[in-house]
Amino acid sequence: MAERLLLLTGHLAHARLVKLMTGLGAVPFEWAIFDIGVQVAALMTEAIILRRLPRPIEADRIILPGRCRADLNRLAQETGVAFVRGPDELTDLPAFLGRGARPPDLSRHDIRIFSEIVDASALEIDAILARAEKMRASGADVIDLGCLPDTPFPHLEDCVRALKSAGYRVSVDSADRGELERGAASGADYLLSLTEETLDIAKRFPVTPVLIPGTRGDVASLVRAAEAATAADVPFIVDPILDPIHFGFAASIARYVEIRRLLPDAEIMMGTGNLTELTEADTSGITATLLGLCSELFIRNVLVVQVSPHTRRTLAEHDAARRLMYAAREDNALPKGYGAGLSQVHDLKPFTSTSEELAERAGAVRDKNYRIGVAADGIHVFNRELHQIAGDAMALYPFLDLANDGAHAFYIGTELAKAEVAFTLGKRYVQDEPLDFGCATEHIEEDMTRLREAGHTLRARKTES
Repeated sequence: MAERLLLLTGHLAHARLVKLMTGLGAVPFEWAIFDIGVQVAALMTEAIILRRLPRPIEADRIILPGRCRADLNRLAQETGVAFVRGPDELTDLPAFLGRGARPPDLSRHDIRIFSEIVDASALEIDAILARAEKMRASGADVIDLGCLPDTPFPHLEDCVRALKSAGYRVSVDSADRGELERGAASGADYLLSLTEETLDIAKRFPVTPVLIPGTRGDVASLVRAAEAATAADVPFIVDPILDPIHFGFAASIARYVEIRRLLPDAEIMMGTGNLTELTEADTSGITATLLGLCSELFIRNVLVVQVSPHTRRTLAEHDAARRLMYAAREDNALPKGYGAGLSQVHDLKPFTSTSEELAERAGAVRDKNYRIGVAADGIHVFNRELHQIAGDAMALYPFLDLANDGAHAFYIGTELAKAEVAFTLGKRYVQDEPLDFGCATEHIEEDMTRLREAGHTLRARKTES
């Protein structure tokens, strides 16, 4: 028997939702739509839903608008039917329903992130702990202490022990044999990076070595080191080393493919910093591509560096990318439709409404409050008295009657500026919502069971009155 879905909506979205669902054609589920009796679907509450939803409920699952603030568990307990919060925008509903009316599961991944503190030897222990906490919050699994050439690190052992006491897994990253031995002796979990010549360190301490070629590009030496570690019963990770563009990048990619062929069961690491740090380009796309390669080759360890100003969100991007790629691989699918965390500058579907839909909406407005929307033809501003379209915000200024309302003028100016950015870049704009730049910005988790507090303009008006 086909699953029965009930979609709840409000007056303004009802006709559009009916048109969208009808346009889907044959689907592997039955569906029905119920207008809950509010103008805007996002304004429905638990009380309204429980009071107005007809009984008996002839559905196996009920889909709410994405911005609806309600306790889904309470609704399910009260009605005996599962509730699901759908996408924020109707334009995303077909993709959502294509996944069986469930949001993508991005809770899983199989890639371990090593996050390097490159100047660890120059930092006090408290500073290292503070930086480690930020790294862990962004997705780091292992804190990598980067040792600098010809730079003393007298407090290396204390740093390792302090991090371990705070619950971190720790790696020591050095080309100096003495520092590697000190790190291993003080309890480090991993050593970066050993060769077949220094592998003996890992035989003397309970530490996992990350093995690299004896000389650049020498795959044979890396295989020998792996074979020696296996013979000594030492768990290891191999790293063929990713080189920067124009300095061996293509050949280094080939080495990763070759190592996976030669060592089909080995744990592999990829240090992504030689591309993210050394390429003047937004790092989200670079990270997505590299972790897509990691997903295909089952490279389960990445070393991330976050030093250059343009890489300030690279760690969070790696965390998003590993989850996206894992979900897509498990679904045997392309990495599309699993969230837009890495689509920072341009959105896949930037316009939630067509120009015709905004015109229809404008024709239904009966008050003087300004609405703002963005479509392929520009920024739309409308109320009951006007509907203007322009490509830049300032072109709309002559049409707005805001001279006697400073607070509202400030609000509309802010919203129009956001709309102009969205139209220029091809970002999704929704009035009263922040622009979504994915991993490029911090996101505050909202309590979706409660209504938002009044906005700045409304609070200002209340204060003035």
